[in-house]
Formats: sequence, C-alpha cells, structure tokens
Amino acid sequence: MKIIINARVYLFVLFLSSLNMMAQQLGTVNGKVSLSGNKPAENIAVALKGTKYSDITTVSGHYEIKNVKPGTYTIVLNGVGIQSVEDKIVVNSKQTTTKNFTLSESQEDLDEVVIKKNKYKQDKPSLSLRLQTPVLEIPQNIQIVSGQTLKDQQITSMSDGVIRNVSGAVRLEHWGDLYTNITMRGSQIQAFRNGFNVVSSFWGPLTEDMSFVDHIEFVKGPAGFMLSSGDPSGLYNVVTKKPTGVTKGEVSVLGGSYDFYRVSLDLDGKLDKKGKLLYRFNGAAQKKGSFRPFEHNDRYVIAPVISYQIDDKTKLTFEYNFQYANMTEVGSYYVFGPQAGGYATLPRNFTMTQPGLPDTNIQDHSGYLQFEHKFDENWKLTAQTSYFKYIQQGYSSWPSLVGPAEIDTDGDKISDVFLDKGDIIRNVGIWDADSNMYLGQIFVNGKFNTGNVSHKLLGGVDLGSKDYMADWGQSHDLDTYDNPFNVYNPNYDTPSNGFPQFDHDTPLSQRAGGLYGSKYAAAYVQDELGFFENKLRLTLAARYTWISQTSSYEPTKSDSHITPRFGASYSITDSFAIYGLYDQAFLPQIGNVAPGQEIKPLTGNNIEFGLKKDWFDGSWSTSLSVYNILKKNELTADPTSNPSNPVSVVLGEKRAQGVEFDVRGKIVDGLNLIANYAFTESIVLNSNVSTIKEGSVVPGYAKHTANAWLNYTLQHGKLKGFGASLGGTFLDGRQTDTWSEGLQKLPSYFKLDGGLSYETGKIKVTANVFNILDKYLYSGSFYSWLNAYYWQAEAPRNFRVGVAYKF
Repeated sequence: MKIIINARVYLFVLFLSSLNMMAQQLGTVNGKVSLSGNKPAENIAVALKGTKYSDITTVSGHYEIKNVKPGTYTIVLNGVGIQSVEDKIVVNSKQTTTKNFTLSESQEDLDEVVIKKNKYKQDKPSLSLRLQTPVLEIPQNIQIVSGQTLKDQQITSMSDGVIRNVSGAVRLEHWGDLYTNITMRGSQIQAFRNGFNVVSSFWGPLTEDMSFVDHIEFVKGPAGFMLSSGDPSGLYNVVTKKPTGVTKGEVSVLGGSYDFYRVSLDLDGKLDKKGKLLYRFNGAAQKKGSFRPFEHNDRYVIAPVISYQIDDKTKLTFEYNFQYANMTEVGSYYVFGPQAGGYATLPRNFTMTQPGLPDTNIQDHSGYLQFEHKFDENWKLTAQTSYFKYIQQGYSSWPSLVGPAEIDTDGDKISDVFLDKGDIIRNVGIWDADSNMYLGQIFVNGKFNTGNVSHKLLGGVDLGSKDYMADWGQSHDLDTYDNPFNVYNPNYDTPSNGFPQFDHDTPLSQRAGGLYGSKYAAAYVQDELGFFENKLRLTLAARYTWISQTSSYEPTKSDSHITPRFGASYSITDSFAIYGLYDQAFLPQIGNVAPGQEIKPLTGNNIEFGLKKDWFDGSWSTSLSVYNILKKNELTADPTSNPSNPVSVVLGEKRAQGVEFDVRGKIVDGLNLIANYAFTESIVLNSNVSTIKEGSVVPGYAKHTANAWLNYTLQHGKLKGFGASLGGTFLDGRQTDTWSEGLQKLPSYFKLDGGLSYETGKIKVTANVFNILDKYLYSGSFYSWLNAYYWQAEAPRNFRVGVAYKF
C-alpha cells in the first residue's frame, strides 16, 4: 500500500514539475495599442495568426499573451472600425517580446463606427459589474441595452419602454413614471446604479432620466454575490455617462402628444491641454402632460462628472446626479370599478383625481467618488463610495369605498348608507418620505497563471447603511356618503368634503409612521480558472454577508450568511459557449407584519444552464437560458390588507422556472434587430398563509413575453441616412399584482410602435409613433377588501418628434 501511495505522489510531483518546466520554456508577448493623439485603444483583439494565442486590450490599451511556444508568428490586430493590422514577431524561450502599435483612427471615429456598425450590441460589461470577462464567456445571462437603443426608441426614463429590449421583463404594476418596479423571473428585481443597490424601500428609487444614462445592464438570476445584496431573480444596473476624453457635445429637442416638451444637453471634453482633467455634463428639462386630464409629470436633471488621471496608473472620478420631479399626486393614474364590471369599463382617458390638489415633488440626489489604481497590467484596485438622498413631499390617492356597498355609520346596523354602482369615496393620504443611503465598496481584480491554468481573481468588501422613513398617517376623504363621487357622472368641482389640511411642518422624524433601516457588511472572493487555453472556465466563489435590520414594527435584529457560487463556461468555438451556474442569495427584508410573524432575510438559490453564440464576426449575438429558482421566507402583500396601511406576510417557499431567448445586433449593413421571448412560471411550494394555498400561482408576471425591434437605415444613394423602425410587445398569461384574482383575468397584451429617422452630417431627425393600433392597453389588479378592480391605462396612439445636433 505504501509503495502504491508513494508511486502516486511521485507521479503527481513529476506531473507538476513537467508543467512548471513547460511554463519556463514558453515566452510572452505584450505591448500597448494607441490611437491618434496617444489615446489608449480599448477592446482591440490581438492574436497570433493561425493559433489560439490571443488577448483583448484593456482600458489602458495594453495586452499580454502568455505561455507562447517559441517561434516566428504573425501578430494581427482587429477591432470594430479599424483596418486589420499585421506584423511579424519572434517569440523566444523564457523571454518577453514587446510589440507596440499606433493606429491612425481617433476615438471619435471609432465611436461613430461602433454606432453605425453594431449599435445595439455590447460585448463587455461595465466596470461597475466588477467582471473582467466578455459577456460571451460569463456563466450567466446578461443583457445590455445600449445607449443607441435608448436614443432610437426615444426612451426618456427607466419606465419608458426599456424593458422591451430584455426577455421576460415586465411592469404589470406601472406606478406611472414614478418607480420602475420591474418583474423578471417571477419576482421584482433589484435596482442598481453604477454597481450600488439603490433600493431603500419597496417604492423606490425614482426612475432614472435617460439624459445621464450611458447604458443599462440586466443581470438574470442571482447577482447579489458581487453587487451587495440582491434578489435571486436578478437586477438591472443603470450605468451613467462618464468623460471619454473626446471634446464633443450634443443637444436634442423632443416634442410630442399631450403637451410633451423636452430638451437635453450632453457636453464632453477636457479641462486641461494634457487631457488629464476631463469633464462630462448632462442636463435635461421636461414638461409632460397626460391623456388623462389634470395630470402632469415634469422633470429637471443635472449630472456633472469630473475625472482626473493622476498618473498612468491612478484615476479619480467624482460624479453627482440630481433629479427633481414635480407631478400630480401618486395614484392619480389609477381608475377603480366595481367587481361586477371588471377591467376597463370606463373611457381610456377617465380620471378620478381631483384638480386643485397640491403637486407632489421629489428630489433625488446621488453622489459618487471613485478611486482606481493599476498596480500593473494584471492587478487593479477600485474603491468607491456613494451617498443617496431621496426627499418626497406630497400625496397619494386611493378610494376608501367603491359602490355598490352598504356602510355602517353608527355601529348598530349595516344599512345606514347605501352607495350605488359607480359611487366612490375618494381618499387622499399624505406621503412625505426621506431616505439616506451611505454605501462603500472596495475590490481588487487580478490576473495570473499557475502553470497552464489562468486565473481571473476578484475580491472585495461592501459596506452600507440605509434608512427610510415616511408619513402615511394622515388621510382625508374628499367625498361624503351623502354626496359621493360617481364615475358615470363625475363632478370635478370642489369636493363635497373639501380639501385636506395636512401637517407638513412638523419634522418628519416626529410624525413618520413607517421607519425602515438596514446596515450590512460583506466580503467576497471569486476565482475564474481557465483551462485548455481558456476554452474551459470554472468560477468558484463565496460571499459572507452580515445584515442588521430595524423598523418601526419590530425590534432590531441581525443575521449573517455564507453564500457560495459555482459556474462553468466552455467555448465550443471562439464564438459559441455553453454554461451552467449554481448560485445562492441572501437579502434583507423589512415590512409591517402581523403580530407573531418573524421577518427573516430572504434566501434563495438558482440553477441555470445556457447557450451563447456570436454570429458573423460578432455582428450579432444570441443567448438561450433555462433556470429554476427557489426562494424562502419572502415577504408578500397580505391579500386582505388595505394599501393605505399595507401589511406583509411571510409566504414560505416559492419556485420560478422558465426559458429565455434573446437576439440582438446587426443582421446586415444597416439592418439591426433586437428580439426576445420568455416563458415564465412561478408557483407557491409551501405556504404559511391560510389564504394562499400551495400550488397557487404567484402574482406579478406574464407567462409569455415576446418583443421585437427592427431598424433599417439606407447606406447608399440619395436617401442615405434615411431609416425606419418597427417594434412590438406581446404578453400573454398575465398575472395581477395581488393574490385576489377576482372574476376576470387580465387579457393578452399587444402593442405596436414604429418610427422614421433621417441623419445627415451632424443633424438627426427622429419621429416615432407609439401604440400604432390605438388599442386600449392597461394593467391592473383586484382588491378583495375593496371588492373592486383597479387599472392603469396606457396612452392612445401618440407621437414624438425629435431633433438632435452634434457639435
């Protein structure tokens, strides 16, 4: 036995020694690729022709190809918008061959080429996702909505059609243009901005205005591992615009139906001759009416960014975003009808809001300070901190009673007052809120080899403190039982019970009824191991999270958890990869629960498999994924609770599973496509709530979702620059946002949009038409406690015309 063990040990040592000797005999090729003006060329493919040896240039333009067999090679450079470059090099044993390149193209030229050649497809995630790997090789479904997509579709905020570009993403509960609240894979996903989780309560954050947004990353499945706590269903990460080092600017003007007017400005440039001090400034002003009377939503935005390149290795960036919204009270967009009637029984432009109510205004501040330091071409340290401040002062509207109904006014019998069908007692409540978030991150990215195995290492620490407080305790019925509001004969004069007189002057901390807070600290490490010249990649990771939670409804408590992560990705060819993933999530929860119920952090796990394929030299890409998600201890709205005093219950366990398919990119020159389909199913496996049965369908998603957006621009001839677009969204098997199904299901949904554009020189004109078929589109739910349906309609056929000028 000892002889056998010794023999095995000897063979293992001999094997390691052989690998080490091989590594010592191999050579290395490195260098830097620059554009005109000595600006680093990022994302340029560098390869040794006819071999598997390759690399992609970093942000600083550097590349490095290790473990190259000695010999003479042809080195080739390829990239979007550049002419292929070739040269001869000689690689010697145990030596480093340095080869630098200077390209004649400028960054501005390349940016224009990227937009024209491949405007809907992005191959690399942002720095804020902390990954060093191309999307094709990441063992997870990540979809990126490019900045050009946002422009072509005339998207102005996160709630303005972004999700049509991602499979399985829906907003069944629209919340107007106040909160995004996206559902994906059977649950509401987390909202991130520049890698920070910006959710401080169920109702936030304020939808981001697109004026300062560069692109949006949708990460399917658990992503809280490296981006602080997150939901097992996924997240969206809004990446804001940063200085590029190219002096340029753009001003755009939009106008459209229902008194929609908007102007935005984007300035990008240098503050010194050497280009070390850069700036970016974005601003916007918007006046927006509605197809419903008495309703508006106006926005004002400023977003300056300053970056300073201290030296070749160190960079400092400061950013500030400010959004101000002045709007009709929250809930003005909802319409209510009795159970006997069902959905959409009133005209599409009907409103229950009361003219004369004061506006609700919101201030959304966010500031970021980021420090980046490269120790060398393989190791980089990033530290960033942020502060988010959210202030809301205003009102929310919701009915107290929907007729027909009998009301007990003296406590003796239920026949004192009778509301006829169509009679409603409208109620207005105060909604003043204040939120503060202090968030910090520090992480290290590194690359190194052990023998023939490559490593991409990620490790870091997250710290955060969040608090949210709100006054929901003051309310006022606008109407009386003797003189109710009737939806069939509406009277918008002074309400019968007068206007509310709420106390906004007492400090919010003294009158707030909803107090929520959390603190967390986490540490994580991930290693992506590459085998067989990085054809096979294994991801091994773990995260430790400690969370402390406070609320006005229960005492402070803390918990901690270790969540593992295992992933594998294999490149069948350079453009075709398969992957598998197992991941866990750990997410704090806060809410108002019934006595005796204990709130625990949400835990969940995800198993996912997928295929990713790039076509025709990366011009367009496809991805197919299947997944199974289990979630435990999730808080959900009590089916019998009143939204004016929301109560949550601990559900138990639920499962979501489905299939997702996405395609995006350039089909042929001038023809670009975004299309997707998702099948989603989510059910309750175990229930702690008597009114929610095992096997029940979880609310808040659509079983089938399909989207497409096709854009074609003429490349030649007298009409060069003329383009046309057509897009559609289809939803079927829509679930409401409450556990009370009512007698009527939400119908299937189909929306068709399209547009025309013309670009010549520095000017581009775009005209889009939305809801071309002029369908009565809506989302909604049934409330059992109110015995009524409510819905929010979308606008009839409407248009927007815009002119953009680049300088």
